[in-house]
Amino acid sequence: MTRNAKYVGFFYYFCSNTFLHSLSYNHFDSPNPHNCNHPVPIAMNKLFASLLLAVLMPFTAVAGPIDALLDRIDSGLSQKLIVEITPAPNDFFEISQSGDKPKIVANNKVSAAAGVHWYLKYHAGVQLCWERPVAAMPPVLPPVAMTERRTANVPVRYYLNYCTFSYSMPFWNEARWQQEVDWMALHGVNMPLMLVGSAAVWRTTLRDIGYPENKINSFVAGPAYQAWWLMNNLQGWGGPQSSHMYDRDARLGRFVADAMRQMDMQPVLPGYSGMVPADADTQLGLHTADPGLWLGYVRPAFLLPTDSAFAAIARTYYSAQQSILGRASCYAMDPFHEDGSTDGVDLPAAGNALLSAAQLASPGARWVIQAWQNNPRAALIDSLPPDDVLVLDLFAESMPQCGDPSSPWYRPEGFGSHPRVWCMLLNYGGNVGLHGKLHHLPAAYYSQTGDSLMQGIGMTMEGIENNSILFELLSELPWRDSVDVDQWIESYTVARYGRHNPDAVAAWRLLGASILNAPPNNRQQGTTESLFCARPSLDPVSASTWANSESYYDGNDVIQAARLLRSAANELGSNPAYQYDLVDVTRQANAEQGRQVMQAIRRAAQSGDSIAYRKEASRFLDLILRQDSLLATHPAFRLDTWVNAAAACGNTPADKDLYMRNALTLITTWGSREASDQGGLHDYAHREWSGLLKGLYYERWKCWFEARLSSWPTPPSPIDWWQMETDFIRRYPTK
Repeated sequence: MTRNAKYVGFFYYFCSNTFLHSLSYNHFDSPNPHNCNHPVPIAMNKLFASLLLAVLMPFTAVAGPIDALLDRIDSGLSQKLIVEITPAPNDFFEISQSGDKPKIVANNKVSAAAGVHWYLKYHAGVQLCWERPVAAMPPVLPPVAMTERRTANVPVRYYLNYCTFSYSMPFWNEARWQQEVDWMALHGVNMPLMLVGSAAVWRTTLRDIGYPENKINSFVAGPAYQAWWLMNNLQGWGGPQSSHMYDRDARLGRFVADAMRQMDMQPVLPGYSGMVPADADTQLGLHTADPGLWLGYVRPAFLLPTDSAFAAIARTYYSAQQSILGRASCYAMDPFHEDGSTDGVDLPAAGNALLSAAQLASPGARWVIQAWQNNPRAALIDSLPPDDVLVLDLFAESMPQCGDPSSPWYRPEGFGSHPRVWCMLLNYGGNVGLHGKLHHLPAAYYSQTGDSLMQGIGMTMEGIENNSILFELLSELPWRDSVDVDQWIESYTVARYGRHNPDAVAAWRLLGASILNAPPNNRQQGTTESLFCARPSLDPVSASTWANSESYYDGNDVIQAARLLRSAANELGSNPAYQYDLVDVTRQANAEQGRQVMQAIRRAAQSGDSIAYRKEASRFLDLILRQDSLLATHPAFRLDTWVNAAAACGNTPADKDLYMRNALTLITTWGSREASDQGGLHDYAHREWSGLLKGLYYERWKCWFEARLSSWPTPPSPIDWWQMETDFIRRYPTK
């Protein structure tokens, strides 16, 4: 038996047996050209170039980045496909057959990559995703029977959220980033956010403006907290960073930005948003405004646009950024994020100063700003030229700020004359859990495409590598005129697994009609969270503070879907995407079991039956351990995968320790006691992962149940959960 076969067998055993044991609680049945040494006159070079262009236009065969992308998918794939680029006013790709090779013609590299992926999905049965980024191809690819041309219905396909860089990406290396840039290209992304390298940019900037060297690390946040630092929410937390960490940040940032540019993407770099250290008034003599606190954290100060140093500091920042990361045409700036105070700030002047500084550094640059809660303030952007600002309607699938008067965040005037991007947020905190509005997405998106101010579609999740089906659907909407979701689910399943399996199709249709079919007016933030991951209480509803989880589906449908998916193991078991899905859906089914057992625990408590309470509490604890065992079978669901990636970023024991503490703190307490308990950030980034379930979540619930029974029937005394979580972080092995 090969190693892979052993793995699949072990994997299947765990999914089957762990699932069967958990189902038993509810009595379910088991189921370079050549070198030339002769000089060529310049005039002859020009003539040759002109003739060459005349021959090659309008089509240009693509080499370099596209070939490299194809060969990363499968060695030699670039020799099995023909890819050509031809100019066009709108993004398009065309799939046809040329001799014995499929042919993709497109207007740029991103469109070409999207066309390649469309061909692979719907002609070759190969979906490339986070769970399966590479695939072995046959010697001759399946032929294209009929030419197919698709034109994008919006010019902008945006990707990422500040938070993604902290909840999913803080410990990535070049290889993992290259894989993600490939994913972006294959999914048609042409405007990705790019924050990597910002720490190095700010170190250079602060040095150049005379900020004390020994205070720089009190301003720059640690590797897992860069998102909120760059959104002006906090400073210094998670540090101090070493010189190696800054240098690594700079190298990696340039690599990522260049990889995006090579694929004809427009990386959106963080612009100068007026941010300065909170003590810039005393240390640098600057005139600043205090935006206040963010969940207990001191925010960076905002440099007033009337300060004579504003333009000079902005120039210094952009000079440092261009030296480290290169020039951009789009800049992300989000001052006053999440209720930052604007007291004492002339908002129209501030908006003008921020945009002017960006356009001085990069003529024609565009300001990209998030619409989240009360941002952007209308006064900040209203007086700016319409096409110079692009607004991301960040949570448009549930709380749109344009187009839906029923939305709590609806703005009757929209964003004035500024264009917007319709975005799906979907995931919060990188939490693990099935969730989405699969049937609602197409209707909601297409209802806005007739508006001339609606210029794009975006994926703005806080965490990735989850709910692939939602991102696959969203990435296809710009290339389709309409979608029959039920039919699409079947084609999705066939592409994902490479063949039609009735049980797999039935499983995904059932999920698509239940847990992935949250109603349009559902406003919850992310998945209906697993109660295994919640801090214990008398009546737990969710793990994180702002989830607002709702019971909009029947958990038994998820359990049945897991059973159906498991039935497809003999045929699909060697497919990496199937392996992931089997664990993930079984995990969700177990979490549903946990929710059902918790209902029994509540009933026992309400009736004063301590014997029943003890029995149901034992069942709940057993489910947590079974869940931990299941998730240990797949690296995507293991805590050590996350922590080991963090440790690998360091080159000294001290650096490794800091990276690991960042990794562990973020997904447990999130931060300080004040931010965790009073601010409500505890478990915001919880993960239903092996290692966390057994090492922390089980221990929390065990402690609670013991205390509850000891004080029966009176509720137990308050337990210091933050201290227990901090002790878990401290105990975790650092070598």
